[in-house]
Amino acid sequence: MRQVVILGSTGSIGVSTLSVLAAHPLHYQVLALTAATQSDKLLQQCLAVQPRYAAMLDTKAAAQLAVALKQAGSRTEVLAGIDGLCQLAAHPDADIVMAAIVGSAGLLPTLAAVEQGKTVLLANKEALVMSGELFINKVKQHGATLLPIDSEHNAIFQCLPAPLQQHTHDQQLSDYGISKLLLTGSGGPFLCTPLSAFDAITPEQAVAHPNWSMGHKISVDSATMMNKGLEFIEARWLFNCLADDIEVVIHPQSIIHSMVQYTDGSVLAQLGQPDMRTPIAHALAFPQRMASPVAPLNFKQLRDFSFTEPEPQRYPNLYLAMQACKHGQGATTALNAANEIAVSAFLRQQIRFTDIAKINALSLDHFASFRVSALDDILALDLEARSYAQIQLRKLA
Repeated sequence: MRQVVILGSTGSIGVSTLSVLAAHPLHYQVLALTAATQSDKLLQQCLAVQPRYAAMLDTKAAAQLAVALKQAGSRTEVLAGIDGLCQLAAHPDADIVMAAIVGSAGLLPTLAAVEQGKTVLLANKEALVMSGELFINKVKQHGATLLPIDSEHNAIFQCLPAPLQQHTHDQQLSDYGISKLLLTGSGGPFLCTPLSAFDAITPEQAVAHPNWSMGHKISVDSATMMNKGLEFIEARWLFNCLADDIEVVIHPQSIIHSMVQYTDGSVLAQLGQPDMRTPIAHALAFPQRMASPVAPLNFKQLRDFSFTEPEPQRYPNLYLAMQACKHGQGATTALNAANEIAVSAFLRQQIRFTDIAKINALSLDHFASFRVSALDDILALDLEARSYAQIQLRKLA
């Protein structure tokens, strides 16, 4: 019986993780659930699975949760704040930590799990975007196991040779005959929208992804393809490669989740339904396999696969992320911070859809040469980049 902590249990990845765990009650037990502010949803999850612990980033929400659980007769202990999340991520009884908190808020709890040598299922791409080298060095130093959950990185992982899967962070892809990592992306809801209409795109349109069910922030990132840009940066660290070793391809059907190209001309691809429960089940059971609640593909019903190159004019955020990856850690940290500010402003209808890329471009240009390595420096740059993006936002609003 393996004990699981879910960081961000009320989000889409957290909910999917609970769905997979529910299908295997003899093998996994939920030790702790955490959330930011959704106390009502976390209450229902706690009453359903009865974890030993729960934690909320918002201290007022944590207090409300504690009262509600006590009134319901639950014995779940509630912790509060970032310290509470970090404490549960590093709990001595935790075997597996699902890192599913969206955005920079997930960095410290995920690092806490890594520093205790946990098996970390990484769905929080921002952890590597913000602190790639530091994060991977801590994985090596503390003997943590890092398994990718993003469907694209999980697909690449599944297509790697078995020996490389055990040492993805410190082996060279070329030593295993690999020439290229191919990240696929759907192109989002605006793949065929005329560029002249982009200024008028609404938040409601941007969050309506054609294939995946995700939170609002990730859905907007998918619409701009910044999500793929962040995945590009994440892949650079997960698989110990350079930006030139990674290529992005648009695949609107979202059936091929990513591919690995080998020097002999072979290309291995991982296929599946666009359902996050598949990579979650893979990582939970690795190196074994177990059933998930996802139906297998029916190839008799698949009509076609298509591929195309992402247009720079349609997806400027993707290319900004690629540039940041080549500049280094300071650039990727700043770009991630600016993008969180810009997307939040767009969702509040303070700026236009096209302004997201403008704020990101200005921020990347300003911070491109910044060099950071220590965690305190990374967190300080994150705050500075947010402040700079807020200034640019006010100029556009």
